[in-house]
Amino acid sequence: MARKKKENLPAKKAHGFIAGAGEVVVQDINDTLESNYMPYVMSVIMSRAIPEIDGFKPSHRKLLYTMYKMNLLSAGRTKSANIVGQTMKLNPHGDSAIYDTMVRLSRGYEALLHPYVDSKGNFGKFYSRDMAWAASRYTEAKLDDICKELFRDIDKDTVDFVDNYDSTMKEPTLLPAAFPSILVNANTGIAVGMASSICPFNLRDICEATIALMNDPNADLLHIMQAPDFPGGGQIVFDRELFERIFETGRGSFRIRSRYTYDKSANCIDVTQIPPTTTVEVIVEKVIDLVKTGRVKEIADIRDETGLDGLKLTIDLKRGVDPDKLMQKLYKITSLEDSFSCNFNILIAGVPMVLGVRQIIEEWTAFRIECVRRRTHYDLIKKKDKLHLLRGLEKILLDIDKAIKIVRETDEEGEVVPNLMIGFGIDEIQAEYVAEIRLRQLNREYILKRTNETADLENEIKELESILESRAKVKKIIIRELEEVAAKYGRDRRSMIIYADEIEEAPIIEEVPDYPVNVFFSKEGYFKKITPQSLRMSGEQKLKEGDVNVQHVETTNASDLLFFSDKAQVYKLRASELPDTKASNLGDYVPAKAQMDEGENAAYMAVTSDYSGFMLFFFENGKIAKVEMSAYQTKTNRRKLINAYGNKSPLVAALQLSADCEVLLTASSGRMLLIHTGQIAPKTTKSTQGVAAMTLKKGQRLISARVYAEGDLQNPMRFKKKIPAMGALPTGEEGLTEQLSL
Repeated sequence: MARKKKENLPAKKAHGFIAGAGEVVVQDINDTLESNYMPYVMSVIMSRAIPEIDGFKPSHRKLLYTMYKMNLLSAGRTKSANIVGQTMKLNPHGDSAIYDTMVRLSRGYEALLHPYVDSKGNFGKFYSRDMAWAASRYTEAKLDDICKELFRDIDKDTVDFVDNYDSTMKEPTLLPAAFPSILVNANTGIAVGMASSICPFNLRDICEATIALMNDPNADLLHIMQAPDFPGGGQIVFDRELFERIFETGRGSFRIRSRYTYDKSANCIDVTQIPPTTTVEVIVEKVIDLVKTGRVKEIADIRDETGLDGLKLTIDLKRGVDPDKLMQKLYKITSLEDSFSCNFNILIAGVPMVLGVRQIIEEWTAFRIECVRRRTHYDLIKKKDKLHLLRGLEKILLDIDKAIKIVRETDEEGEVVPNLMIGFGIDEIQAEYVAEIRLRQLNREYILKRTNETADLENEIKELESILESRAKVKKIIIRELEEVAAKYGRDRRSMIIYADEIEEAPIIEEVPDYPVNVFFSKEGYFKKITPQSLRMSGEQKLKEGDVNVQHVETTNASDLLFFSDKAQVYKLRASELPDTKASNLGDYVPAKAQMDEGENAAYMAVTSDYSGFMLFFFENGKIAKVEMSAYQTKTNRRKLINAYGNKSPLVAALQLSADCEVLLTASSGRMLLIHTGQIAPKTTKSTQGVAAMTLKKGQRLISARVYAEGDLQNPMRFKKKIPAMGALPTGEEGLTEQLSL
C-alpha cells in the first residue's frame, strides 16, 4: 500500500475557497489501479486492439459501416476526406487515425488478400516504410464488392445495434459476414498485457474448410488448407508438425522467405516478393551494412526498382557468383527470410480467447447460424404481417361497394377505421391497411392480384418455420452462401508452399582473409591493425598528445577482439572488420567503432581465436576475479555483452592469460603482494565479485597489477604470502629496482 502523509488543513469558509481543499487523502494503490487503470485496460482490449469474430476491430467496423450508410457499396467513389469526416460521427478519434485505418483496408496499400476499400490515388504500399500515402483530400474510395457479403441482410435484424458515443446514431456491434473474414485477412493488435496476430488464409480454402467442418467436425483441416496465404506472396516453409500445433493451439511461428529470379544476361537477382514482416528499405539497409563490414562480398550493387509493375529489388552480382548460394546466405542473415508469429487472440462475447483454427471456424459457424436464424425470423414476421393484411383484403373483396359505402357515410375521418372493423369483422391493422388503399386501387383486378399472393405466402411461411425448427437446414443455407462466396471471390494462392525437409541449407562459411597482423591499443582507447611488413617499414607511432600504447599483440586477421569497458560491458569485434592501417595514422577510436554507450570508455583489449585461457579482473577493494574466456563465446554474432565482470568495486586492471603465472599487486600504501594465479578458482558467472587477495586497511586501495617477470624483485620470496594477505613493504634497495607501475 502506498500512503501519503495526511495533513488536515483548516477549511476556508471565506468567499473563493473550497472546504477541505489541500487535504491529502490516504488511498490504497490497489484501489487506484482498480478504479483508474483497469477501465483503461479493458477499453483497450475490448474496444481497440483485439478483433472480434466478424474479423474487425471497432475502428474498422465503424469506418466500413459509415461507407455502407453513405451508399458507397453501389455508388461511385467519393473523396476520402468526406468518408473520414462522416466516420467521426461514430469514431471519436482524429481524422488522421481514421484515415490510417482506411489506408490499411484499401486495395492500393496491398496489405489484405481481399481489400474492403476500392481506392483510387496514392495509398502507399505495405511493403515500403518510406512510401507515404497521399492526404485524404487527394484520394478517393468506395466499398469493394466483397463488402456485399459483409453487409448481407444487415437491415434484417441479423446483428445487434447500439448507440454511438453521443447517442445520435445507431451502429452494429458486429457485421453479419457471410464468410470467416477473421481468417481471410491479416489482423494484428497490441493491447495491455496481451496481443493478437492472425495470419491470412486463402478465401477459397477457408470456405471449403468451413464447409468440411460443418459436415464433419473431425475433418482434417491441413488436408484442405495447408498453410496461410499472404497478399505479398513469398514462400512459406511448411512443417506439418509445426502447423498442426498452430492450427490446434493458435500459437506458434513459421518461416516465410522471399521469391526471386535470376537474370543471367544482366547477372543480377530480382526479388519480387518479400515476407510481410519486413520492408524493402530494411532489406536494402541490412545488405549495404553487410557489404560495408565485409560479411558479404559477392554483391556489386543493390537498388530498389519498385514501380507501377510492383515490388522489385535488384541485386547486382560480381562475376562468377552463384546466385542460389548467395540467396541462401542472405536468407540466413537478412530479413529476406523472416518468421511470422501467430497469436490467434479473438474477442468472443467480450472475452479474449486464444483459439486454434478449428475453434475459430466453430465459433464463426455458431455466430453465422445465429445471424441466419435472426434473418429468417425477421422474414417470417414480415411475411406473417403481410399475410394478415391480405386476409383483411380478402374480406373486402366480398363486398367492395359496402366498404365504399361505409367510408362515404362516415362523418368523421377518425371513425373510418372503427366502422370498417365493425362492418367486416377485421382488426385495426387490417382496417388501417384497407383505409389507406387509393381510390384507383379499389377494383377487383387489384384486389385479386393481392389476394392470390396468399397461397405463396403461406408456403413461404411454412418453409421459414421449418428452417427455424431445423439446425440442418440453417447449415445448408450457410454452406450454400459459402459456396457462392468461394465461386465469386475465390482466387488462386499467392504464397508458394515449400517443404522444410526439401530445403538444402548449406552452412554459411564466411571467407575471411587470414594473415599475420599486429594490433595496438592505447590508453585513450585508440586501436590500430598493422601488417608486419608495414610495421617494419614504418617509423614512430602516431598518437594523440599525452596518449601511450598500453597493449601490443601479434595475432591474425581472423581473430576476435574483445574490448572491456569501464562500465562492466564487453564489445566484440572481428579483426577482419577493422581496416589495416599504418603507424603514421591515428587509428580507430574504439568507443565509436564499437558503438559504446554515451560516456563509456574502453579499458582493456583481449585478443583470441579459440577462446581458450582466462581473464583476470583486479578491483580496488583487493579482490581478484578469474573468468574463463569461453564465457564470452556466443553462438550468434552478438556484439555486446552486459555484466562482463563484477561492478561492486572499480576495476584497476584486467589481464588475459593463457596459463597460470605469477602476478604482482601494488597497493596505495606501497605494499606489494606476489601471488600465483593458480590459487584463484575460476568462476562460472562473468559478473562474479571475485575472491579476496590483498588485505587493505581503511582508506587504502589496490592501484596496479601486472604479470611478474623474473628479476623484477631482488627477493621475491618476501612478497609471497598465503592469500588474503597485506603483502610486504619494499626495502630501500629493493625499491630502486622495482617497477611500481605499468
